[in-house]
Amino acid sequence: MKPRSALLLCVAWTSLAAAAAGAAAPGSQDPADAASFRARAPQDEIIYFLLPDRFENGDPRNDRGGLEGGRLATGFDPTDKGFYHGGDLKGVLSRLDYLESLGATAVWLAPVFKNKPVQGRPGHESAGYHGYWVTDFTRVDPHFGSEQDLHALIKAAHARGIKVYLDIIANHTADVIAYRECPAGDCPYRSHADYPYTRHGGIHGAPINDGFLGDDAPHQTAENFAHLTRSDYAYTPYVPRGAEHFKVPDWLNDPIYYHNRGHSTFSGESSTFGDFSGLDDLMTENPRVLQGFIEIYAGWIERFRLDGFRIDTAKHVDPEFWQQFVPAMLSAARAAGIPNFHIFGEVSTTEVDPALLAVHTRVDRLPAVLDFAFAAAVRQTVAGTAGTEVLARLFEGDALYEGGAPAAQQLPTFVSNHDNGRFAYFLRQLRPGISDEEALRRVLLAHAMLFTLRGVPVVYYGDEQGLAGLGGDQDARQDMFASGVPSYRAEQPLGSRSSGGSHFDREHPLYRAIAELARLRSAQPALRRGRQVVRSAGAAPGLFAVSRMDPEERGEVVVAFNTSTTAVSAQVTVAAGSRRFVALHGRCETQLSAPGSYHLEVGPLDYLVCSAAGEP
Repeated sequence: MKPRSALLLCVAWTSLAAAAAGAAAPGSQDPADAASFRARAPQDEIIYFLLPDRFENGDPRNDRGGLEGGRLATGFDPTDKGFYHGGDLKGVLSRLDYLESLGATAVWLAPVFKNKPVQGRPGHESAGYHGYWVTDFTRVDPHFGSEQDLHALIKAAHARGIKVYLDIIANHTADVIAYRECPAGDCPYRSHADYPYTRHGGIHGAPINDGFLGDDAPHQTAENFAHLTRSDYAYTPYVPRGAEHFKVPDWLNDPIYYHNRGHSTFSGESSTFGDFSGLDDLMTENPRVLQGFIEIYAGWIERFRLDGFRIDTAKHVDPEFWQQFVPAMLSAARAAGIPNFHIFGEVSTTEVDPALLAVHTRVDRLPAVLDFAFAAAVRQTVAGTAGTEVLARLFEGDALYEGGAPAAQQLPTFVSNHDNGRFAYFLRQLRPGISDEEALRRVLLAHAMLFTLRGVPVVYYGDEQGLAGLGGDQDARQDMFASGVPSYRAEQPLGSRSSGGSHFDREHPLYRAIAELARLRSAQPALRRGRQVVRSAGAAPGLFAVSRMDPEERGEVVVAFNTSTTAVSAQVTVAAGSRRFVALHGRCETQLSAPGSYHLEVGPLDYLVCSAAGEP
């Protein structure tokens, strides 16, 4: 890292530290107050998302998951980015102090259920290190440890006031079912119209499933699905010899509970009924499947006292499933003494279009969805060259969510994730040749937006250590511990002179800056729950300003960002009752220019947080 770059980040961190002085670390509390974490609403959280396999190896004895043989049998190969590397639940437990010091109040774990160790056609195999190829929905994958290890992690996290969220899947299982018509696995999607449930192998086939009226909402009854007795309407599915009882619970081994229509094209009806990248796509319209998953995941809440679920591939499941599943989970949580259980679904998009997300809160009745539109907007305006009006349009769409703008405060926001890639990667792609100094300033600016604009901030593991990666998926899932993967070892993280070793440096400039942003957010109710009013936006890079109103409407916090490389000076409207301002970050003028008008000067790629008392 260049000396000037380190100095600039140090100045930003020092300013934040002064603003947050005296505020306790967000996750820290006296043991007597430990139970109070249950009272926190979802919008009060700061979520840290991690893949256990890539975070820390706390017990090398479980690296191979209790399996014997080579990497294609055990899934373990720490030199291959597509295989298990050894991270586990004990490793996460050992780093809770690191997470607490960063300011995390909730830890979102990628799925920990038992997975198929390896799958893929010969020469293209990879492992289930990520957790999304489940075979046993009732137990912890031995690669990550044991049920006792998960209990220990949750107990220790709760003692610190840190919640634990689990990533869950109901859309699919691991790839076990095969189709006789395509032994190589290349099975194009076959539609309802061309391959109805009531004909074998297409519209000209022999009649089957007499009396079955379809899978649409009015017919999602046990009585109707009792007539669905054959699964060979589109393809002829079968379970390979030796895998007849591979999945748990055992009912999951019957092909009748799957769509069996071939590979999804991720458009049209195939988005719901097709196999997601070859994975066995569950027939969630069937009441038996719905009841089965309610029992499975209510059981996890009861056994482990979890605090929330992130729902994988939520948009690929029929809305009627979620309309019944979500209330059942909230009921199970209340029965377990968890009043603020946080549920949010994955609705992936690269568009800044809130409507694509909001429909799943209105129709599916999901309480919240991951705010992919926020990530796209920040990417366009901070990593790219779009004007700040993109952000204004994003937040105009908050009215579309079920419950309107107040409900949008519970949307988990992010700038990096495990599928699309890290913000720093997109930054390098959109701005080739960018200096380390500018890259650091833009990464920090993105995180400042993450922590001060509406929504629940999600920090993707490693972003606080300057990890960038070379793309999405496996290239964005680097090891936090010393890695054996050549591409991971070769990476020079932003803000660090080291590469290839462990990435738990609490003195890293981004770690320190994010920790202070967390303290600032936790100390200011307006930044967690305050109504957001856009004050300024433009067609070009430059000023974006909002007011976050105190939840009790007694004042406001003005937050202003400059996405350009030149300083900006502007007047913005403020609440009529605001009088004097105090700087929480940056240089804020104390006096109004006139009643209702406030002057801002924001440096290049910088931001201000200015708090006013008054009677708006």
